[in-house]
Amino acid sequence: MNITVCVKRVPDTEARIRISSGGADIERDGVKYVLSPYDEFAVEAALQLVEGAGGGQAAAGPAPLAGGAGTAAGDGRVTLVSFGPEATKESLRAGLALGAHRAVLLRGEPGMDGWATARVLASELEGGDADLVLFGIKAVDDDQQQVGPMVAELLGRPCATSVAAIDVDGGVATCRRAVEGGQEVVELDLPAVVTVTKGRYEPRYASLRGIMMAKRKPLVEKEAPAVEAGLVVERLDLPPARPEGRIVGEGAEAVPELVRLLREEAKVL
Repeated sequence: MNITVCVKRVPDTEARIRISSGGADIERDGVKYVLSPYDEFAVEAALQLVEGAGGGQAAAGPAPLAGGAGTAAGDGRVTLVSFGPEATKESLRAGLALGAHRAVLLRGEPGMDGWATARVLASELEGGDADLVLFGIKAVDDDQQQVGPMVAELLGRPCATSVAAIDVDGGVATCRRAVEGGQEVVELDLPAVVTVTKGRYEPRYASLRGIMMAKRKPLVEKEAPAVEAGLVVERLDLPPARPEGRIVGEGAEAVPELVRLLREEAKVL
């Protein structure tokens, strides 16, 4: 079974973000970039699927959701695909160090238009041999949750989103989605597209051996096809500063004044 995981290079979630002088982008100098954390769940899901029945040792992680047997698909290959600038190679090497077998970088400058990104990725995935194409449920920088389903539509494949556990038996992928009060089970005929969220898959740490082997694994670079974006960012604004708190009194005697302020000033009552 061959699995392709589409990943994105994003600013570290702990990085201090500043808006550039033009006002329509962030200041990128000095910002640390990493694989999007949700994409790490997708990479771990792919590794466990190809390792489980093929003699490999899957990384330890949380117990499967109720009803999940944790079955794997057998021997196969995990390929990482990313659309981004030249520096994205560093993030792809990090994914190869975790155990992925090869990577493909589509060189270009992705923007906020998820539809444009989906078309670039679909152009690479069309005609490929991937039984499963996995995405993180979202990228933590733009939080759109669009690209995975859009790629599925472009490829004409069934899609399940926000999946916490995947089991594959023959040509069917059983996907388990957490819903309020329980879980929803969706079965997809392969080939299919799935977006993965936190659940069964706890990302592993790269071993020293994995880091050294990643340097020798194939990383193919291609120019991304030119795709016109239909969405343009005109301006970015930082969230407004939180106003200072006010102390209206102490104990029960302060309650009437607090209620008055909430009703007349904050207008939340």
